[in-house]
This record gives sequence, structure tokens and C-alpha cells, in this order.
Amino acid sequence: MRRIVATFLPYRAKVSIVGALIVVTAGLGVVNPVLIRTVFDSALFPASGQPNINLLLVIAGVMAAVTISTGLLSIVQTLLTNRVGQTVMRDLRNSLYEHLQSLSMRFFTGTRTGEIQSRISDDVGGVQEVVTSTVSNVLSNSVIFISTLIAMLILSWELTLVSMGTVPIFVLISKKVGARRRAVSAETQQAAAEVTAITQETLSISGIMLSKLFGRQQQEIQRFQNENQRLADLTMRRQMTGRTFFSLVQIFFSLTPVLTYVIAGYLLAGGTPGVSPGTIVAFTTLQARLYFPIGSLLQVSVELQASLALFERIFSYLDLKPDIVDSPGAVDLKPEQARGKVVFDNVRLNYAAVPEQMRDGADAEKRQWALDGVSFTVQPGQLAAFVGPSGAGKTTISYLIPRLYDVTDGAVRIDDVDVRNIKLDSLARLTGYVTQESYLFHASLRENLLYGNPTATPEELEAATRAAFIHNRIMELPEGYDTVVGERGYRLSGGERQRLAIARVILHQPQILVLDEATSALDTASERVVQAALKPLMQGRTTIAIAHRLSTIMAADVIFVIDGGRISEQGTHSELLAKGGLYAMLYQEQFQGGLGEARGEDGAVLTDGKAGIPMRRDSPKARISHTPP
Repeated sequence: MRRIVATFLPYRAKVSIVGALIVVTAGLGVVNPVLIRTVFDSALFPASGQPNINLLLVIAGVMAAVTISTGLLSIVQTLLTNRVGQTVMRDLRNSLYEHLQSLSMRFFTGTRTGEIQSRISDDVGGVQEVVTSTVSNVLSNSVIFISTLIAMLILSWELTLVSMGTVPIFVLISKKVGARRRAVSAETQQAAAEVTAITQETLSISGIMLSKLFGRQQQEIQRFQNENQRLADLTMRRQMTGRTFFSLVQIFFSLTPVLTYVIAGYLLAGGTPGVSPGTIVAFTTLQARLYFPIGSLLQVSVELQASLALFERIFSYLDLKPDIVDSPGAVDLKPEQARGKVVFDNVRLNYAAVPEQMRDGADAEKRQWALDGVSFTVQPGQLAAFVGPSGAGKTTISYLIPRLYDVTDGAVRIDDVDVRNIKLDSLARLTGYVTQESYLFHASLRENLLYGNPTATPEELEAATRAAFIHNRIMELPEGYDTVVGERGYRLSGGERQRLAIARVILHQPQILVLDEATSALDTASERVVQAALKPLMQGRTTIAIAHRLSTIMAADVIFVIDGGRISEQGTHSELLAKGGLYAMLYQEQFQGGLGEARGEDGAVLTDGKAGIPMRRDSPKARISHTPP
């Protein structure tokens, strides 16, 4: 509750004004019921027997003025309450989104996008009623309850005891109902998050294409319907939890005036002082006014318990500590000052945990290393290529340079400075990344290109697209640079998306360029165009190229062969061929029929099972040898 209250502290001045308005309107609300006794006992039915019209008119005028004033003040109060509430909601969403942006790739690779979306939209939206109106309702109803109770005690303490006798019982029951509502609400939000995740996964461009290609539409529909039915059932449970209780409360509150009339009759018959027909009418009016805030407060207490479950889900994300942050005294290494030297010093990485967890964690032998003791140096301006089997750790190396992940052991350095001691925004300016499937936003070509450099001029934009061999294609489109590319850029071909990504990186002007299989998904013609576009981008820059197609990296200054998270070979193309090792085998597979050793998923050599002769990877006789890789 403290954290919830703390969200209102920046707006305490406005909250104070709202509180003052609530107190005033609640206080004015007691005036008319109290005046009813005067209307009956002094104006309509005075002791003289003749109605006092003048007094009646005065009281009627006062009651009308109070009613109008209360209505106008309530409008102002509602306006300010919603303004403060919506501002707090805005801040909560902003804080959550900003915090999520600060988390590392480790969090996002372990969390479904739909789950994250659900926290921002469904969970934050679910607490909107609490933030925008609950505080004002609690304060308003509390003031109404206290002021009405005082007025009732003034009229008749005996009747007040009758009216309030069972309220403590209802308060205790409402706490138990609220606890049940909180548990059901937490489960309901989890189900809502699952529905959001399924929707995001299966109705994205990639998801819908996959379901159509494999004919899985009906299975996906059934999966969605099952989870949607679970959500509907839980929502029904949440809405019905406590309804019986509140129905009983309403029934009791409706019957209490009847009991009041009976008790008042006995009091009148006994000649109790201060009890008159006007007192009874005024008291029952106040009684109705009293029961409304009691019922509302009980309802709020239950709803608040349900909302606390949503706040817990929101705060659970806000409490996640970013594991990749600027270290104290981190330096700002500007691209124009950087040389681009890249050094890996005995680097080890485990994706399962952050470095601190690894050092304090379980037996080292149980750790699954994505990289295990990787050391190399890439000199400024060099083209360094990384090749090896799938899953060997090539892409992992590229992730460590811009600190998408931090090493578990060892160090990665740029210009002899540990990347952990370089500011993150500086690292982002230093490095440019072109992946196998470059991501494009559902926006115009211009907006996607300027993502690399928002301040680029139209001349710089055109120069970049010309260098990437995509300008002419853009000008062929109906709206040129203002053409919307569609979600993930699916309105464009793979080669066009890659050339746009290259133009975006050219605008970014990095000192270190990372090419993660940038052409492996393209046909030969598109690959040649993209390769031509990459040449001006690579000039004067340190380039880290990850490739399956060896034809794209034969001219590299140095080639590193990665196998099982380690560097097994390094040298130039000709040097590695002469060694006859893994690189030579990969070369033979691609260019000379693939008679080199083929390996299974565990890295073991595939042999013919009889003579132990290495077989081609596609041989039907091949089996897993016991020979270690």
C-alpha cells in the first residue's frame, strides 16, 4: 500500500484540493437530512398547529442552495480526481515501459512478448479504477459516514445503536471475501496474459504464416478457445465472488428502517425525550445516507484486494534489477575517437544466469557454457570472420561486443577498454549490427531509415540509400520514402529489407560493424547486390562477420573457427585449408561435395559404423560414432 500511495505524492497539492472538496461536499450532504426535522417539527407541524410558511420557504431555499452547491462541487471534484488519476496511470505506464527498456536481452529471451504486453496494458488498465476513483471514494465515504453518524447520534443515540449493531460483523466478513477476490484476480490476470501471448504469437505475420503452412489453424483456434474459456470462467468467478455477501448486506440495510420504525414506536410510546415524528423521518433519511458509504467502503475493500494482485504483478516487473548497467565512472568512447580494436580475453558465458549468480551458484561442472575460454584480437579496420557449425557460439560472440549480454568470466575490450566500463549509449553509437533477418517497424521507409540517425539530412539519407543500392527501388514505390513497409517489413523482399538495414547502419556511422549471417537467407542475385552494398559500409571499419557461406568471407583478414564454444582454428582462408581441419571440412562440404567429416547435434563424428570411415552428412548409413569431437 505504501508504494501505491507513493505514486500520488508528486501530485499531493491537487490531491489536497480534491480532499478538501470531498470534505466540503460530504459535510453539505448532512445538512438537508438534519433540516428535515425542522421542516416537519417547526414548519409543517409546529406546536401551534398552523404551518409556518415563511420558515418553510427559508428552509426550502437553504436546502436547494445546498443541493446545487453540492452538485457543482462534485463536478469539480470528479474532474480533478480523474485528472490526477489519469496522470498517475500515465506515470505508471511510463515507469514500467522505461524500466523494461533498461532490462537486458536475458529477460526478453526468457519472457514471452504477450506476457510483457499484458503487464503494460491489461494489468495497468485493471488498476485504473483504483487509481482514478478508489482514493476519492474512500475519503468521500469516510467523511459521509463520520458526519452522518454524528448527526444520527445527535438525533437519537438509541436508534443509532440499533442501526450500527451489525456493521462490525460485515467488516470482518468483507476481509475474508476480499482475500478470496485477490487470489481469483491474480489467476484471472495470468489467464488474460496467456490469451494475449497466444494472440501475439499466432496472429503475428510469422505466426499466421507458420500455422497456414503447417495447416494448424484449427489447433490454434482450439488452443485459443480453451484459454479464452478459462479466462471467461475465472472472470465470472471474480465478479461473483462476494456477490452473495453484498446481496445480504443490501437486504439487511433495506430491512433496517423497518426495525427502526418498530423501535421508534416503542420509544414514542414510552415518551422518550427528543424522539418526535420529525426525528424519525430525519433519522431514516440519514440512515439511508449512512448505509450507502458503509456498503461502498465494504465493496471498495474487496475491490482493492483484487487490485492489489494486479499491483503485485506490475511491481514484480518494476522490482527486476537490470543486470547490464553503466558502471560507476564509465567512459564515453566517441566513434570519431575510437580505433575499433576488439579483444576477447578468455571469455566464458552461460546464458542461464547472470555472472553474480554463476559465481555464487552450483557446481561449475554443471554449467552449460555457450562460450568457454574464447580469446582473440581483431585489429582496427580488419575484417574478421567467424565460422563453424550451428550452435557453436558465433552469434553469441557478436552479442557480447555491444553488451547485449555480459560475460560470465573474462573480458571483452574495445580499444583496450573493458566494454563494462564504457557507457551503454556510447557502445550503441560505436557498433552497427546487420542480422540475417533485419527488423523493420510498421512505419514509413523514411522513419525506419532515420532510426539509425534521427538528425540525418535528406541528402545524407539519399547518400546512404544509394550506397546500399536501394534508392532507385524506393523511388519506384508509389509514395517513395513515405511508403509504409508493413509489419516487420513484409511488403518488401528479403534482399530489399537487408539493403534498407545496411542503409540504416550507414546513417548510424559505427566504428565497429557486426554482420550476423547478413546474406545467408538470400538468393544468389540478392546476395550479390547486398554484398556490393556492404563494401562501402565495411571500408575503414572493424568488421565482425559471422557466416555459414564461406564464399562471403574468403577474403577476410583473419578467420576464426568456432566449435563447441571454443576457437579451434584461426588464420587466413588459404592457411586454414592447408591445415586440413574443421574449416577445410566445411569448405569441402560446400564446394567439393562434402566428403569431410559430418557431425551430429552433440558434435560427434558421423561414421559408416563398420570401418569407422567419416561419412557425408546426408549418408543414409551414417551413425553417431563414439569418437569425441
